[in-house]
Amino acid sequence: MNNAVVILSSDIVLSSILQRLIAGRQVICYKEEQPALDFIYHSLPRLLVVQIQDEQSRSVGIINDLKSDPVFGQIPIIAIVPDDLVISSWDRLLADDYLRRSAVERETALRVSLCLSRADRIVEISPLTRLPGNITISRQIQQRLDAGQTFALAYADLDYFKPFNDKYGFSRGDEVIKMVGRLILNLVREQQPQGSFVGHVGGDDFVFIVECDAVEATSTSILSYYSQIVPTFYDAEDRERGSIVSVDREGKQRSFPLMTLSIGIAHNRMRKFVHYGELVEIASDMKKHAKGKKGNAFSIDRRALVKKGDF
Repeated sequence: MNNAVVILSSDIVLSSILQRLIAGRQVICYKEEQPALDFIYHSLPRLLVVQIQDEQSRSVGIINDLKSDPVFGQIPIIAIVPDDLVISSWDRLLADDYLRRSAVERETALRVSLCLSRADRIVEISPLTRLPGNITISRQIQQRLDAGQTFALAYADLDYFKPFNDKYGFSRGDEVIKMVGRLILNLVREQQPQGSFVGHVGGDDFVFIVECDAVEATSTSILSYYSQIVPTFYDAEDRERGSIVSVDREGKQRSFPLMTLSIGIAHNRMRKFVHYGELVEIASDMKKHAKGKKGNAFSIDRRALVKKGDF
């Protein structure tokens, strides 16, 4: 979601050299790990360059944790290692590429370019939100089902987005979609830092996966923040009126409410699913149910707990 290159190194000289060599890009340098991670979790940088002192370095753990995460694993990572460092097994260092310290001046620009080009060829990552797309979404759901995990799948969708896009243009529409992606990602990670997942189905549709006990609180938080933020994308007159005049699907002008967000939730706590499509279908049905409510809303499938047809 962010074009920045993040450098994590306690060596000020090395950071300065890297900043000079990675010309033409926004470069943000961190000496300490936690501020760097805070930025990464909230902004999804374009590239991460990490200095490693030895195989037991905390930086190795940071790299491996990020690359093992279904969302942050997409971030290309280059490790800068000492000339004399011997890695006993490269399976223990999940970086996309590495540079010996003595080769930094000579090879950094090329390695950065190659890493970014390789990442761009992974077409199923949304170019707009930098979130994983449908292939990864399906894989994440199926892997959890196959592993016997209990989890909740939430399907989020904007209402009245098309009239907004038609009136204000694609550029502002894209900003709304990026905002929703950032909001969902940040709040999901806040509620469940480990084991959660956020994906971009396409257009104004998103999914997220969290534990069953966290899904309602997460959805409530997303809707609360969304309701505060989305009015800022409208002109003052439309915002004060609480509606816009745009063109409907028949080409006729009419009034539309401000955009709302609907979330449908399915889970496998009370019944077993074999195929990811079964869970997606229920989440989609719940999303339609949420759209029937007034304003921002979510609906969760409780049919295994109560009589059939009662939501």
